Amino acid sequence: MKIDILTLFPKMFVGPFDESIIKRAQDKSLVEIKIHDLRKWGLDERRTVDDRPYGGGPGMIMRVDVVDAALKSLITVHCSLTTKVILLDAGGEKFNQQKALQLSKVDHLILVCGHYEGVDHRIHEHLVDEIISIGDYVLTGGEIPAMVLADSIVRLIPGVIKSESLAEESFSKLKIGAEYPQYTRPEKYNGWKVPEVLLSGNHKEIKNWRQGNQ
Repeated sequence: MKIDILTLFPKMFVGPFDESIIKRAQDKSLVEIKIHDLRKWGLDERRTVDDRPYGGGPGMIMRVDVVDAALKSLITVHCSLTTKVILLDAGGEKFNQQKALQLSKVDHLILVCGHYEGVDHRIHEHLVDEIISIGDYVLTGGEIPAMVLADSIVRLIPGVIKSESLAEESFSKLKIGAEYPQYTRPEKYNGWKVPEVLLSGNHKEIKNWRQGNQ
């Protein structure tokens, strides 16, 4: 899978993709993640990417022509792949595990990080395939949501994590909600004990206990 992220603040991504599972996935060439500064496609000497809103109002709006130029450039590079363009926006569809699984099957993802007061609505209408939100709250921009999507999607790519581990995770196809409680050594700590059933060795009772505690 190829993931391109369009952002005005590329330095925000230093670190999150350089550790743990996502780093291993990149090292194994299961995914390629590239961060692109939107100002590369900006206008004039200042690399302008935004302008004042028509009709007045506070803040600045990301320009449709700049975003369009950036998307065309990235799609051209990967013209042999099936591309899906996603705008991270507070008003979008709520992200969940089922959507992550669906997107993990796409060859090429472009994540557009919204910013400022918003983006020209023609980007919503004509340039992206989906608009996704990670929750009913407002963030400074789309960078953190892009990290959330990338992390949750990459770990579902075949070969990144053992399939049996994925099957037991919260919100997987086999799970309705969160995963059951987990315990490890020590068996007793500070007066807090591991449930007896987990120490019994009775796999049927353990399975029933876990199903009842999801």
